[in-house]
Amino acid sequence: MSKRHSAKYKLDRVMGENLWGRPKSPVNKRSYGPGQHGQRRKQKISDFGIQLRAKQKLKGYYGNITEKQFLRTYEEASRRKGNTSENLIALLETRLDALVYRAKFVPTVWAARQFVNHGHVTVNGQRVNIPSYRVKPDDVVEVRERSRSMALVLEALQSPERDVPDYIELDAKGQKARLIRLPELAEVPYPVKMEPHLIVEYYSS
Repeated sequence: MSKRHSAKYKLDRVMGENLWGRPKSPVNKRSYGPGQHGQRRKQKISDFGIQLRAKQKLKGYYGNITEKQFLRTYEEASRRKGNTSENLIALLETRLDALVYRAKFVPTVWAARQFVNHGHVTVNGQRVNIPSYRVKPDDVVEVRERSRSMALVLEALQSPERDVPDYIELDAKGQKARLIRLPELAEVPYPVKMEPHLIVEYYSS
C-alpha cells in the first residue's frame, strides 16, 4: 500500500468510520484505531474532544485542506448571512476539486485535487488549476477535450460506487457538470454523519 493510501486509510481507522464509503477501507474489517494500542478500551471524550473530532473528520473528508485553509473557510461561512453550519458545507462543496469529485470525473478527493492542479478542467470554458477555486451556481465545469479519454476519468464515470447529487447536473457523455444551486447539508451524500454545528461550537469556544 502506498504512503498516500496508507495515510488516508489511517484517518478512517482513527475515526473508526469509513469516511468515503470505499470498499477497501480497513474499517470494513476492523473498527479499532491504528497502531499497537488501537484495540484499547476507548476513554470518554470531552465536549472539546467531540468538537475537535467533528472538525478533523470534515476537514479530512475533503483531502489535503490545511488547518489554515479550513479556518479561512469557516471564517467566511460565519461572515455570510444565514446558518454558519450550512454556509460551511456550501463553501466546502463548491470548491472546484470537490465538484470534480462529486461529478465522478475522478474516483477520490485526492485524485480531484491532482486532476485540477494538472489543468485537466475548465470552468465556463476557461482553464482553472486551483483546487480551492469557488464554483458558483450555473457555472459549468468540464473535462478538457485532451483529457477525456483518460482511464481515470472513464472508470470513475462508470463506477456504481457513488451517485451524483441533485444539486449537480451531469452530462456524463460530454463530461461536463453544472452547479445548479448551493447545497444544503441534508442533500450532500456523505457516507458518514457530519456535524458542522459542533465545528461552530469548536471555533466559538
